[in-house]
Amino acid sequence: MATRIVHELKYDAPLDAVVAMLADPAFRNEVCVNQRATRHSVKIDGVQGDPMKVLIDYAQPTDKVPGFAKKFVGNEVEISQAETWTSPTHGDIHVTIPGKPGEMHGTAVLTEKDGVTTETVTLDITVKIPLVAGKIEGLIGKIFGSAMRAEGRTGVAWLAR
Repeated sequence: MATRIVHELKYDAPLDAVVAMLADPAFRNEVCVNQRATRHSVKIDGVQGDPMKVLIDYAQPTDKVPGFAKKFVGNEVEISQAETWTSPTHGDIHVTIPGKPGEMHGTAVLTEKDGVTTETVTLDITVKIPLVAGKIEGLIGKIFGSAMRAEGRTGVAWLAR
């Protein structure tokens, strides 16, 4: 059984500006820094709709992870996020934690109304650890929510420049 999370990011900018931001490696690097990644790499191939492929590999400290989960992840967790944007407004997302029994699958969808662009990210979190899967899925959801809020703040600042 998976845990579903939905997170909306609102940008006071037209769709084309948000599309350009998401396709910019400098923006993606800045997001990683603002999400407290201890190290990261960003690779973007193609352009949105071509399809554009985004691969972000990064490591996060686990200093804020509860003790019951720390024994599964250690002091740092490696994360690999792959996105395939088949159009400027739709991306498929697959997040893995190499060597750990958990992953996320979902989508990012961009919509614009009256010059405001909303990015809706929907992900299903699956952890394959008997007895504690639900707890860890919930924890991952909270951590992901925090990461999305950091991305949103970074995007607002980026678009205001």
